[in-house]
Amino acid sequence: DRLTFSLILTAVCLIFSVVVEARPIVRSIKSTHEFDRLLEKHSKETGLPVIADFYSDGCGPCRMMAPIFKKLAKEKKDEAVFIKIDTNAQYELSGRYSVRSIPTFVFFHNGKKFQEFSGAGEQQLRQYTDMIIGKAKDENVKLTLENLTAYYAEYDASKDADAVQSLLNKCAGSKANKNVDECVGASAFNLTRKLKKKYKKGPKLVPRFVPGEGADAETEQQPSSSSSSKQTKSKASNDPKTANLSLATMEELQAEIERRMDELRDAEADAEDEDDENEEDLHAFQRGSPFPQPVTIIGGGPAGLSAAIYAARSGLSPVVIAPPMGGQLLGKGVDVENYPGMFNVTGPEVVASMRAQAIEFGTTFEADVVTRVDTSSRPFRVYVNETDEPIETHAIIVATGAESNWLGIPGEYELRGGGVSSCAICDGAIYKGKDVVIVGGGDAAMEDALVLARTSSSVTLVHRRREFRASKILAQRVMEHPLITIRWDTIVTEIVGESIDDDKRVVKSAVLSNVVTGETDIIPTDAVFVAIGHTPATQFLNNANVQYNEAHPGYLMTYEGSTKTSIPGIFAAGDVSDAIYRQAITSAGSGAAAALDAERWLSEEGLGNEAAEMEAELMAELMSESHAHEKSAADAHYNVYEDAGGANATTKARRKDKVKNKDKSTAPPQEDVMVEEDESVLEL
Repeated sequence: DRLTFSLILTAVCLIFSVVVEARPIVRSIKSTHEFDRLLEKHSKETGLPVIADFYSDGCGPCRMMAPIFKKLAKEKKDEAVFIKIDTNAQYELSGRYSVRSIPTFVFFHNGKKFQEFSGAGEQQLRQYTDMIIGKAKDENVKLTLENLTAYYAEYDASKDADAVQSLLNKCAGSKANKNVDECVGASAFNLTRKLKKKYKKGPKLVPRFVPGEGADAETEQQPSSSSSSKQTKSKASNDPKTANLSLATMEELQAEIERRMDELRDAEADAEDEDDENEEDLHAFQRGSPFPQPVTIIGGGPAGLSAAIYAARSGLSPVVIAPPMGGQLLGKGVDVENYPGMFNVTGPEVVASMRAQAIEFGTTFEADVVTRVDTSSRPFRVYVNETDEPIETHAIIVATGAESNWLGIPGEYELRGGGVSSCAICDGAIYKGKDVVIVGGGDAAMEDALVLARTSSSVTLVHRRREFRASKILAQRVMEHPLITIRWDTIVTEIVGESIDDDKRVVKSAVLSNVVTGETDIIPTDAVFVAIGHTPATQFLNNANVQYNEAHPGYLMTYEGSTKTSIPGIFAAGDVSDAIYRQAITSAGSGAAAALDAERWLSEEGLGNEAAEMEAELMAELMSESHAHEKSAADAHYNVYEDAGGANATTKARRKDKVKNKDKSTAPPQEDVMVEEDESVLEL
């Protein structure tokens, strides 16, 4: 009832009064209403374009793009609005914009979708962002009635006021201006161009939006404390913040609560954003040291993080270079059941726990991708994508894991982002209530099939053999699942798509072929997930002269039953050198072994944490100088014999002088002096 709404609104007002509001760098959208309100506000009140990141927490590429998206948002914070939308929580928005793969970036201008793309492409993201910002700036113009009237008065006086108003109304009602009631943007440009062509000069255009003016969708100005009480009273009846709640209608109360809650969510998002930023800066690798890194770990999965924990506890202060993806374990949508000590947890939780433990012991992180390693001289040089400045290091642990393999069939590449994916946990939720196909027969395929069966209406598992290579327990679960159909001895030969608009194609069906009978059939499907294994991500070492395993192409060769490679100082851990087991637990174990091997090698070579050693030496030297200075000052101003007091001190001094003046022939002078001095000290 009205009283309940009034009480709720009052509570919201009290909460709101203590929150400092500001537009967050990247705003997290919590509801469809919030999203629609934001688009409307920025199309009508600020003119800023809106850039949306459709993501999922369990998606590796999404995590890789998240810091890039945030960095871009900081750079363009005054030119565009950046938001993120969790596809697992916002099904309606994902369906509205036909999001078939994540991450998907959608660009909005004037409340309408302007462009989109899917995948982890930083250059593409920057290109589209610059494009839509440029479009927004170009169309930030308005043709006013005053300017158009003055224009016709000068160039065509035959046009009366009604004709001018009719022309302006026609401009405002054009298709390009369907969301506004003014002659603005492209419509204003087109009208001005036509008039210029006819009269050799066009009417004057003015900016539609001026920075710092108008209502920002996410920034509310606090009432000035200097406002007079008279002004406050005069506005009280119209200002919802100060109005008498008992006079408001139910609709007004509900709208006000919704508005206040939206503003609270904005402030909360801003606070979360600041916390994330501080956390990132706190553990980020800092360049500029004159000393090489003792150990650099390339890769952020179980192998890399395990190596980081062991190296950090050995005092080597390792730096981990990896995009924030966390390896294959981060993409596991099912619970991790085969990792000791981890029960009823997901892959992302395991990675987060490992990372926190590595940070606790002093590990720093460089969120980037390694492009090449220079091993032609010592120390090694590791080059990354974001900068030309290399990281110099004495030892390297390679733990980059493996990348997904693809089928290489017609339609597969063309339809990536339109229904073809290699990450079920990333994109599976998008196909809720739809039919999907998954290709593969190993553990990864089984896990993906079980993940997809949670949300999809049906799952068809295609395998080229008559039996699975997966573990028995996973294979049994898949075969017993009522929503999973298995097509044995079958391969996918083509993925067929269809166009849903001018620039987007999505999966429509898959062509299957039985390898035994040769029969071919077409099954309708909305997505095809490929889970046919992985290839080690070692391409950045192609020019490093490191030896590969001839029996398992792409895998690094290790020697002497250790993690040592053919180049002293470079060690391999995890799936880059393990072509047999390829488990999270074995990767973590080899990561620990690599850190131990690296620490032992550094000790044998007489290398270590030179920065820490130099700091310790400088501290020892400073302490030594300080001690010597204090001792010198004490010798100059303090006589220990004076503490003994009176004649006794005088006696000691005379005895010492007597010893010094003895005839050298009676006894060895040095020996006599030592004896006398020893006796004097003993008497003290």
